[in-house]
Amino acid sequence: MTVALEHVLAKAGLRVNPVEFLELVEEAARRLSPANPDPADYFSPDQRDALTEVGLDLTPRRGDEVDSRARAVAAQAVLRDSALTVADAADAVGVDTSRIRHRLAAGRLAGWKDRGGWRLPAWQFAPAGVLPGLEAVLAAVPDDQPPLVVAAFMTSPQPDLRVDDQPATPRQWLLAGGSPARVAALASMLGTPA
Repeated sequence: MTVALEHVLAKAGLRVNPVEFLELVEEAARRLSPANPDPADYFSPDQRDALTEVGLDLTPRRGDEVDSRARAVAAQAVLRDSALTVADAADAVGVDTSRIRHRLAAGRLAGWKDRGGWRLPAWQFAPAGVLPGLEAVLAAVPDDQPPLVVAAFMTSPQPDLRVDDQPATPRQWLLAGGSPARVAALASMLGTPA
């Protein structure tokens, strides 16, 4: 198991050993909802009735069903492991660490406080520093969106953004010189019903 996990982590470019990665997974799993939550417990009786009326199934997950939390736990662990420290970000951008902290405080870089200090998602950095148009995009992201949602958006192909006639991720779009305003418009919709 350890050799296979080492291979997968190395292939994905993650700088973590298998034991540390499994600790990250365990920590992320603890932060999520209970292992087998009853969806009906999250709603009032009136809400349950309304949701059931429109066809939603609020029965608890069966023992033989795949736990939907697994993908979220893995994504959270990868996001945390691939994130840069303030010192790493300062090196990548070519500035002092105080400049990185100032950009975090001003919302010009995305990050979260973790044990040991700030963590900055790697998706926002480019070979030549910061992703072009990042400030405009971050300004448009609703304040209530967690880092994992923003990371998923920035690294998932969007049908409205095309590079070489193929759907591109917002990151790819910006790296190719696309308009930050287009990405910002999409980012402003995060968390709203489709």
